[in-house]
Amino acid sequence: MALRINDTVPNLDLKTDLGDFKLHDFIGDSWTILFSHPKDFTPVCTTEFGAVAQLAAEWEKRGTKVIGLSVDGVDEHVEWKADIEKFSGAPAKFPIIADDDLAVSKALDMLPADAYLADGRTAADSASVRVVFIFSPDKKLQLAMTYPMSIGRNFAEVLRALDALQATYQTPIATPANWVSGQDVIVALSLNDDEAKAKFGDIDIKLPYLRTTKQP
Repeated sequence: MALRINDTVPNLDLKTDLGDFKLHDFIGDSWTILFSHPKDFTPVCTTEFGAVAQLAAEWEKRGTKVIGLSVDGVDEHVEWKADIEKFSGAPAKFPIIADDDLAVSKALDMLPADAYLADGRTAADSASVRVVFIFSPDKKLQLAMTYPMSIGRNFAEVLRALDALQATYQTPIATPANWVSGQDVIVALSLNDDEAKAKFGDIDIKLPYLRTTKQP
């Protein structure tokens, strides 16, 4: 199934190195980031899992859970986490989904339905499993990023996007290009000028359709 923005994520059964559970139960009432990888013990993926581990305090500050996915088994994940910690200097305390049957990757449209894992496979056999999903507490997809094999993800951008999603969630504002938390935001066009002033106070009318205000 193709997962689109504002779709409810399917309540998948997850097998992880930290136990088995349903995806909705893991999300609970938190923001959640799911980031996926095509194989354990690969160089780019190791740097990325390390980056996520180093940001543990930032995820906690934002009330956000993180969960990885890699197309290998639980035993490999446990062994790989030792390498991640050795490389990054930070423990990877988040769970990693063991998607060795590709069920989760296919359910979330990371791989085609007819994909399979060949004997002696390499990461290239599951190359399209390079995705970041951000889910809101109502279990809906709010953002998706897909990367090629050769490009390591910028988790500073993932944090920035998470800040923007949390700032705008169920609030009639948007964020401009290159916005970071604390900067002015854009007033939604669903509010006229009087409504915007009543809700946010001062607004800066740069163009009739582009009005900014302080971040609520």
